[in-house]
Amino acid sequence: MMPLGFANAGEENIIKKISGNPETKKFLENLGFVVGGTVTVISEISGNVIVNVKDSRVAVSKEMANRIMV
Repeated sequence: MMPLGFANAGEENIIKKISGNPETKKFLENLGFVVGGTVTVISEISGNVIVNVKDSRVAVSKEMANRIMV
């Protein structure tokens, strides 16, 4: 298991765990980050990560990306 921020671009990953307080977990869940779901890193720009999750492109900060374990 590793944080999403360390995943290689273009590689499809399965979300294994989401850490943080309940508000953070709910926020990420509303964006489509759910345990068992797939996420693909599109690119990384100065620490922020652009990912493809549930057929949508979403940008998350490095802090948020490190809460998502793949």
